[in-house]
Amino acid sequence: MTRNLAPPTAAAHDGRSMTREDRKVLAGTLAGTTIEWYDFFIYAQAATLVFGPMFFAPVDEEGSGLATLISLSTIGISFLFRPLGAIVAGRFGDRIGRKRMLVVTLLLMGTATTAIGLLPDHGRIGAAAPIALILLRIVQGFSAGGEWGGAALLSVEHAPRGRRGLFGSFPQIGVPIGLILATGVLWVMSTALTRDQFQAWGWRVPFLLSLVLIVIGYLVRRAVDESPVFQELRRRTGTSSAPLRDLFRGNTRNVLLTALIFVANNAAGYLLIAYFIGYGTEVLGHSRPSVLLSTVAGAAGWLVFTLYAGALSDRIGRVRTFQIGYALVFAWMIPLFMLMETRSIWLFAVAILVLTVGLGLSYGPMSALYAEMFPASVRYSGVAIGYALGAILGGAFAPTIAKALVESTGSAYSVGAYIMVLCLVSLAAVTAVKEPKGTDLGLTRQPTT
Repeated sequence: MTRNLAPPTAAAHDGRSMTREDRKVLAGTLAGTTIEWYDFFIYAQAATLVFGPMFFAPVDEEGSGLATLISLSTIGISFLFRPLGAIVAGRFGDRIGRKRMLVVTLLLMGTATTAIGLLPDHGRIGAAAPIALILLRIVQGFSAGGEWGGAALLSVEHAPRGRRGLFGSFPQIGVPIGLILATGVLWVMSTALTRDQFQAWGWRVPFLLSLVLIVIGYLVRRAVDESPVFQELRRRTGTSSAPLRDLFRGNTRNVLLTALIFVANNAAGYLLIAYFIGYGTEVLGHSRPSVLLSTVAGAAGWLVFTLYAGALSDRIGRVRTFQIGYALVFAWMIPLFMLMETRSIWLFAVAILVLTVGLGLSYGPMSALYAEMFPASVRYSGVAIGYALGAILGGAFAPTIAKALVESTGSAYSVGAYIMVLCLVSLAAVTAVKEPKGTDLGLTRQPTT
């Protein structure tokens, strides 16, 4: 990788204090990713709590738990379509701009989520119900595949060179904030309604609330200016290249590395997002509201440590921050399940909260790291596709795999071992990256192979 002087539009941002436009950018990327992930997580949690009996009941007539297992697997189905969303959004994001594609992905996600809230169950429309549910989940996956790359680049490409980690952590904290909103709304509905009311109609309310959030997110995101790096790209080249062809011609290794770097974080994160809720209520016997509150506490910790990690990576480097994060996740896996197996709700919450330290440190620097690994002309495609592939390998079926491991081995420690293996994979991948902190994000960089 060669490093050259940044173009004037990027250099002008170095060494300055945060401007009004910076705050608009951070608000726009944060609002959009928060709403996108709220939508995504509402589905993941509803799949754990209600979708089994609502949409897949005929396969579970003998109470085998197969309906719940199929319901959890639909979480992963959407991940299979994230690369397609990443390819489409990446191509158009590198051609027409980061901002426009982010508006499109936001509207797609909101439409699909609202439609799920209106969807009749299997008892009313038969096999059409699970088919429609899966199709809408695919739309969510397609949208999520394009969302993250654009938000990450919009924040990092606006950032001063020495604060890219911090700026890039703002779209990252959309994940824990979305989780807090999704879990919080489910907690309110679970405590305000009886179990029968929640199963009958209460679960639909969080999905329908997405419509309001989408309007807010659209207004905030529309006010954000386009990335200065993309503006420079368009000004100097006039037209775009063919991103996919150029991406894999010169950056295949980095696409693979970005995917593998994300694997362990995404798998461990989806345990918190989806698996621990069902495990805490069905296996450990905790009440649903108490488990949901524990998840909210964990999401708050994830938020704090993600922001901290972004700023930390500006000081000690992206690679070192990732390495510390994955070492912490690896070391905590067995103690985590030891605490949970005590069946104390307080220790259950502590186990989750400590996990979020490593999750934050291995997530906060990701936007800056990925952006600095690719040249401007294919950057959207590179980060979006790498992120989407990592999500498939890591989180797509993590809740399903975790449930299957516990049922086959009779021990939750097998889940810990599974995450530990993925931590070693991701740790090796990030260690293979030459520290990119401070790399020029302009147009004169050469691709790496």
